[in-house]
Amino acid sequence: MSSSTSTLIFSEPTNLADPRLGAEVIYATDDFFADKSRLINPDPAVFIEGKFDEHGKWMDGWETRRKRHEGYDYCIIKLGGHATINGFLVDTSHFTGNYPAAASIDACSFTDDVVPGPDVAWTELVASTALAGNSQRQFEVDATQTFTHIRLNIYPDGGIARLRVYGQFQHDWATFATDESIDLLAAQNGGRAIVANDEHYGTITNIIKPGRGVNMGDGWETRRRREPGNDWAIFELACAGEIDAIEVDTAHFKGNYPDKCSIQAAFVDFGTDESLAPQSIFWRELLPPQSLSMDAIARFEREIVALGKVTHIRLNTFPDGGVSRLRVFGKPYPLR
Repeated sequence: MSSSTSTLIFSEPTNLADPRLGAEVIYATDDFFADKSRLINPDPAVFIEGKFDEHGKWMDGWETRRKRHEGYDYCIIKLGGHATINGFLVDTSHFTGNYPAAASIDACSFTDDVVPGPDVAWTELVASTALAGNSQRQFEVDATQTFTHIRLNIYPDGGIARLRVYGQFQHDWATFATDESIDLLAAQNGGRAIVANDEHYGTITNIIKPGRGVNMGDGWETRRRREPGNDWAIFELACAGEIDAIEVDTAHFKGNYPDKCSIQAAFVDFGTDESLAPQSIFWRELLPPQSLSMDAIARFEREIVALGKVTHIRLNTFPDGGVSRLRVFGKPYPLR
């Protein structure tokens, strides 16, 4: 199960502000020129020459009107669940004369299904920072607490094309019945894509998203292999668990799906993300090689080898090709 590709591709963390994972922009002080919902569109921002609406030039992002009094604008994003946050991306693509001079980001934990009120305590995660037009600014965050909402403040007004909120969803596993089987790999449950040997046409973060893929671009597809070996990707489960069912979905992949797949697994409580790839060579086989079909969901239960509790899996595809979604069902056993 080797590959001649020497450069490993480490996946970016889950975008917690992805509407496909339940995120929603629930409030903005103003979105006169461009609707607040566009701020978290998972697609890259575009510029359409000559496109105008009743408010002026159409922009792909969130844009407020020119402020003529004291104050600043902000919007509030509700994440798809409780999550730890380790970074942000503030993208001003195509905003050149109308981007904010600066921005800051706050977060809070709020369980009511309404817009957080003035009595809610917000934690500053990104201090006020100068922005540039038509550019991307990344911020690292060192916070251990969990949050449910993000507040993006812009000074004093203007437009932001996209906001990405990176981190990992967290669950209170004590609320799950010990005999309940859930998708331990799902991003919304806290599953995490870590590294792959190839992501030429699609990223491994796609295959742990909810629902079926909308097209081939909404999956993980590798280049055509011209040498011996196979392709692979490594994931961390949301929680240690015993696996009882696996689904491999090749939706939309018809002339480019893998001939076969297999899955290795291990209980890992040491090392780093960088050390997982060499370790995974020796992981035990959870699912022996299985044939796949085009544009179909293959479910495996009896084929699974009982390994006990595992925390990480390695998906092997033979020899290459595309997978739309991967589901790994099991009974959670949280580490304590």
